[in-house]
Amino acid sequence: MLRETAIILVGALVLSLVVKTFFMQAFYIPSSSMEDTLQIGDRVLVNKLTPGPFDLHRGDIVVFKDPGGWLPATTEAEQSSLRQAFDAGLTYIGLLPQDSGEHLIKRVIGLPGDEVACCDSEGRLTVNGAPLDETQLKPGSVPSEVTFAITVPQDSLWVMGDNRQNSRDSRGHLGDPGGGSIPLENVVGVAFTRVWPADRMAILRNPSAVFAQVPDAAK
Repeated sequence: MLRETAIILVGALVLSLVVKTFFMQAFYIPSSSMEDTLQIGDRVLVNKLTPGPFDLHRGDIVVFKDPGGWLPATTEAEQSSLRQAFDAGLTYIGLLPQDSGEHLIKRVIGLPGDEVACCDSEGRLTVNGAPLDETQLKPGSVPSEVTFAITVPQDSLWVMGDNRQNSRDSRGHLGDPGGGSIPLENVVGVAFTRVWPADRMAILRNPSAVFAQVPDAAK
């Protein structure tokens, strides 16, 4: 019985590690930048096959590694070395959600080659000249209080939070290399479901109608 139990536990841990490494990973939401879609304390699952076998789309919610200087310095709460090692082990094999130490979560607004600008005469964002009626924004938010016009570099994305006035996103890095765009290689994957708390479990659907009239980027 002990041997069979050990085999089951080891098999479960290996399966969890494989799933976390290649297919999906859990993350928790530490800030209000994606409200009301995501709230502080929510847990989401991220599909790590996108980008990769599957393509990214405008409107996808992506988790990505900080390109540098996007996240403020944080001070971790005091924990015993045993607790730190235990939590790190569970996170490594995928049984605890990844913390936000070096990751952010935002919505894709511009794909490589897209021209993203704000704002038109009605105060809307435009992508490749097409205005966006952004139904995903937190009620009361405006598309942007910062004016900009950017062509997204190849192999990069332009990302913004749904809670625009409380989001550290591409707009805050216009002077950086790439004009605020993030490298595709930094993307961990696409958040596709909210799994916790239980009363907020839901599929995170792409608001595709918002981007339906956007033409392809000019070659």
